[in-house]
Amino acid sequence: MPHLEIWQWLVGALCAMCVGVAKTGLPGLGILVVPLIILTVGDARSSAAWLLPMLCTADVFAVIYWRRHAAAGRLFSLVPWVLIGMGGGALALNLREGVLRPVVGCIVLVMLVAYLWRKYNRNAGQVTPHPVLYGASAGFATTVANAAGPVMSLYLLSKNLPKEEFIATGAWFFFIINLTKVPIYAWHGLFSRQSLVFDVLMVPAVMLGAMGGRKIVPHIPDKVFEALVVILTAASTIFLFR
Repeated sequence: MPHLEIWQWLVGALCAMCVGVAKTGLPGLGILVVPLIILTVGDARSSAAWLLPMLCTADVFAVIYWRRHAAAGRLFSLVPWVLIGMGGGALALNLREGVLRPVVGCIVLVMLVAYLWRKYNRNAGQVTPHPVLYGASAGFATTVANAAGPVMSLYLLSKNLPKEEFIATGAWFFFIINLTKVPIYAWHGLFSRQSLVFDVLMVPAVMLGAMGGRKIVPHIPDKVFEALVVILTAASTIFLFR
């Protein structure tokens, strides 16, 4: 059993529930888990491996529930660039965490500004988001900090998908990407017996969050949903600089 204080177990359970809600209901909520899991584990670098199995568990629920709405074709152009970004992220894991997190935060902020500029600038309506930038950034951010949620949220928002397709497409993307990260983290020795036991014990909390998240979506208007994603993305990015 992991030797954690009661407050660490409680924060860990909150992280697990938020992961479930993010995967099936409010995607922008997911990155808020990043600083919380670091607080729980006490080590920024290894916290990524403590979080990954929870993400994979929630991915399964999201893919099953939203399987009929996925627009997988929207992701094909991203795949090679995501893989390149993941390769860079795998190498960057050798760097200090204090260097990596601000880099990821800067990437997300640039994406957010680009999205808002495209949305509100009349002359930007015909500009297509470039898959090279988004794909490489998502691959890098997800590998070093499980922080690709904001990047992918902005990319999918730019595609003007209905909220059901938005969530379903993102679910499939992260289901595949998160499984791909398992050997990378194993190669860096980030998994441990304690982390894996912790993740098994968090499965019920992930399930509870996933069931709650899918009940929220039908009650959120599309414009409100888009605004929530943008606000949560901006707010959560601040935590990457802490």
